[in-house]
Amino acid sequence: MAPATRRPIIVVLSALVVAIIAVAVHQVPRSASPSSYTSASSPAAPTEPRRAAGRADGVVPAGVTVFDGTVPAVANLDPGLLAALRQAARAAARDGVEFHVNSGWRSRTYQNRLLREAVAKYGSEDEAARWVATAATSPHVSGEAVDLGPAAATRWLSRRGAAFGLCQIYRNEPWHYELRPGAFAQGCPRMYADPTEDPRMRP
Repeated sequence: MAPATRRPIIVVLSALVVAIIAVAVHQVPRSASPSSYTSASSPAAPTEPRRAAGRADGVVPAGVTVFDGTVPAVANLDPGLLAALRQAARAAARDGVEFHVNSGWRSRTYQNRLLREAVAKYGSEDEAARWVATAATSPHVSGEAVDLGPAAATRWLSRRGAAFGLCQIYRNEPWHYELRPGAFAQGCPRMYADPTEDPRMRP
């Protein structure tokens, strides 16, 4: 009777061992694919870094003037603004003054980067808004604003810019100019203290 009794026990034990091995194999992660450790189930998976803004986004190399039509920051300006800038620049050149473009048209990517940098610099979104607009409201993104230098150029424009429809818009930004066609006859409108007073900057 003994041999006959041991046989079912051996069969049961063998089945248990096979089941345990199968479960263990199923639980071991596959090592053949490195991506298995960065799947959606891993909340710590790194995100792709932000793309840096470049010349195609409106970053301006040193020494660019309003006549440099191959530079996107200049070429993508509103045609009316660009024509007025070039007309004014020719008149200023006769007085020995050259207009340099420090910033003109900007992509949304570049504008967002500038806003992030301003928040870090000034410590809050409210303070940053005095200097940098959002991509949704900035006239730079629409090509309707230009930041000019050097100081001799902005001084020249503060005296004679209205004759070309070019007006300083914000008192805290003597370099920022936009086209105001009504300035030909009526002069430039009253300046805002800073962009936070400009209704266009409100969402």
